[in-house]
Amino acid sequence: MDFALTEHRRALQSEAREFAETEIRPRAIELDREEAYPEEILDALGDQRYAGLTLPETYGGRGEGLVELVLVIEELSAALMPVASTLALHLGVATVIERFGTDAQRERFLPEMATFDTVGALGLSEENAGSNKLEMGTTAERDGDGWRLDGHKQWVTNFLDADYVLTYAKTGPDADAPHNVTAFLVPTEAFDVDRVWETLAARPVKSPRVSLDSVHVPDEQRVGEVGEAYVQRGEIHTGVNVPARGVGIARAALADTVAYTTEREQYGRSLSENQGLRWELGKMAERVDAARLLTLRAADRADRGAEMGRAFSMAKINATQAAVDNANDAVQFHGGVGHTTDHHVERYLRDAKLLTIAGGPNEGHKDTLAAETIADYSP
Repeated sequence: MDFALTEHRRALQSEAREFAETEIRPRAIELDREEAYPEEILDALGDQRYAGLTLPETYGGRGEGLVELVLVIEELSAALMPVASTLALHLGVATVIERFGTDAQRERFLPEMATFDTVGALGLSEENAGSNKLEMGTTAERDGDGWRLDGHKQWVTNFLDADYVLTYAKTGPDADAPHNVTAFLVPTEAFDVDRVWETLAARPVKSPRVSLDSVHVPDEQRVGEVGEAYVQRGEIHTGVNVPARGVGIARAALADTVAYTTEREQYGRSLSENQGLRWELGKMAERVDAARLLTLRAADRADRGAEMGRAFSMAKINATQAAVDNANDAVQFHGGVGHTTDHHVERYLRDAKLLTIAGGPNEGHKDTLAAETIADYSP
């Protein structure tokens, strides 16, 4: 068992970290405060084909695996989490096309998705389909040479700047679930924007509620088999980006806290010379390392085709909670200035809290982890 990254992975990690520290972090506070879309940053990531990181080189991607994905997402999230989420969700859409789309769809969409010239967003959650996506109300009915879609989606991250939404709709009766959901690539202009929320977290990239009113979609934009999209989605593991985002925030919170408490002096010495605080910094470091190892294990299992349900749930719970705990400690140890937007740490806390909900609430993953643990250890 080798815990060291390969030379290639270290180089990729270093490349992503340099980009994040020079191109993202200096603008992060301003982008968050002004709720300004990071267009130039995302375009630059597209130019370097990060938007196609895990796509085959045949389609203009970089041909990397999920371990490489979590390394890159950690670096981007440490600088500004919404940049990481936008890139990762776009890659998730592209991966569904690459895995289950037709040759024509791959050739049409993937080369421009790899460079972020065509941008994908995910339309899965609904008002009454949060944790249980099979309760979705969006439907697709046969209509000549295509389909007619009606319904709504919400929390469609980056919808306002996307070109297509990978939209999941019921095409069969509930009795056939989960084999009653089909995916379609629907252009964003076909939707009506119902609401753009003002949110606690992820302010630069909006996740609105959008609706479809009797929208015709040609069958050539159906992705995968009829009725099998929900099942096929379970074979896509780009969701490891969520714990990776947690690792990034947890690490950034630790780094900022070490820097601040080393520089800040009270009673004639730096704060970091106080034993109690030093121990807390050590605890923050433990959280980062444990979260990173669990996330890398989940990604590695997915790359090897091994079962990863238990590993993913453990990583998701641990890493996102580590982000919350480290960000909370960072605000506390920064004192009064930690509550101001002069420092990054208050944003870390807001963005970290979102991660305990995004990608399935941690409570649901705790249920999954508990069930699999009992099954694994039962005689």
